[in-house]
Amino acid sequence: MIDIGVNLTSTRFAKDLDDVIARAKDVGVSKQLVTGTNIQESEAAIVLAQRYPDYLYTTAGIHPHNADDADDNFVDQITKLAQSSTVKAIGECGLDYNRNFSSPENQRRVFKAQISLAAELRLPLFLHQRDAFTDWYQLLEPYFGKVPAMVSHCFTGSEQELLQCLDAGMYIGITGWLCDKKRGQALRDIVAKIPLERLMIETDAPYLTPQNIRPKPKSSRNEPAYLPYVVDMIAECTDYSAEQIISHSNQNAARVFNLI
Repeated sequence: MIDIGVNLTSTRFAKDLDDVIARAKDVGVSKQLVTGTNIQESEAAIVLAQRYPDYLYTTAGIHPHNADDADDNFVDQITKLAQSSTVKAIGECGLDYNRNFSSPENQRRVFKAQISLAAELRLPLFLHQRDAFTDWYQLLEPYFGKVPAMVSHCFTGSEQELLQCLDAGMYIGITGWLCDKKRGQALRDIVAKIPLERLMIETDAPYLTPQNIRPKPKSSRNEPAYLPYVVDMIAECTDYSAEQIISHSNQNAARVFNLI
């Protein structure tokens, strides 16, 4: 299994990261993509990936929550980071009007620049979107076919939004949100509409711990070793077997992110 979205630079992994990675390997997680959410976290992700060559890879970008804090030369900063062989996508980038930790204006400005950069560098986009679909889609639309691939990370949208993403050729990342009995029902109702050729799996650790873990873990921290529970829930909600989900999501991730 390839976990396409993990936040291993989080302080919640600071004390036992080697153990976290060992547990992931033990359950069959063969590679992980460490998410960059700002310049500093992207730099830290690259350093981390260099410690675990051929196992950890990274994204580099600025999350919408961090758009207000982006330096004037943020495009140059991301461009420099992307020269690292560990960097496989631009992002996590996008729009988030749910919390508006950064102004919508700055979110759109920083996002638009990163879309253009991904097209210029010929790198995939690792995308975030929450309560901002119309603006998000409109900014991406001129670049359909100009960016190697677009991955809607941690998809939690509606059926109509899902179909629009699929029509645009996007890949869909599914997390433990699917396993949340309250919040995840709408996603469980539509996940079967994602073709295997567009499906990717991720934990978004340390967030979104799957609620179908039995016995329930003592810690609320999610980790990559819990990725099989996401696979199990996708299988439960679709006609796909766990083996099909793993095989196709691996092929998709390896191709899109050019993983060795």
